[in-house]
Amino acid sequence: MTKEPLLRFNLADVEIVEKTRKYQGFFALDQYKFRHKRYAGDYSSVITREVFERGDAVALLPYDPITDSVVLIEQFRPGALRSKTGPWQLELIAGMFTENEAPLDVAIREAKEEADLTILPENVTKVMDYLSSSGGMSECIHLYCACVDSQNVAGVHGLETEGEDILVHVIARQDAEKLLAEGKIPNAATIIALQWLALNLDKLNVSWK
Repeated sequence: MTKEPLLRFNLADVEIVEKTRKYQGFFALDQYKFRHKRYAGDYSSVITREVFERGDAVALLPYDPITDSVVLIEQFRPGALRSKTGPWQLELIAGMFTENEAPLDVAIREAKEEADLTILPENVTKVMDYLSSSGGMSECIHLYCACVDSQNVAGVHGLETEGEDILVHVIARQDAEKLLAEGKIPNAATIIALQWLALNLDKLNVSWK
């Protein structure tokens, strides 16, 4: 059996020469000047790169094992304005951190704000943490799946103070997978969560039913 290869280098093999905040608005942009160890054994020359600093986020897939349905939300996303599918996206419940807030707390809070779902911590399963686009963005997504009762879950929610206008959908899991296969769900967190659910469905049904 072939052993899984280990990463050759780690954070200690990078020298940050300079870091400068270039823009601060709703999000931020930092410029890094750095050099790093190369596989040949020497160090690179100093490289300049800009990194989009939007903060970390939490995303949650609510799943009803009794009806075999998922809860997804629909809202406007400016980053999808030039997407073929348009700026209104079917996606997971998600949100950013406030100060001193743990990822699970964010998931529970956002479920209430965006879908009026009350979720207990013991009904939440950690899926994974992943980097959205590490070539130029620092964001880490903390991904969860939660066992819910989807009966009577509906309506328009969100915080007006944050400009949110969120429509809740309860969709049969197989229909969500069909939308995924047809390319109608283009955002990464939702794709990853639905594929994870398909792979772990039997295990979840045993633990949640």
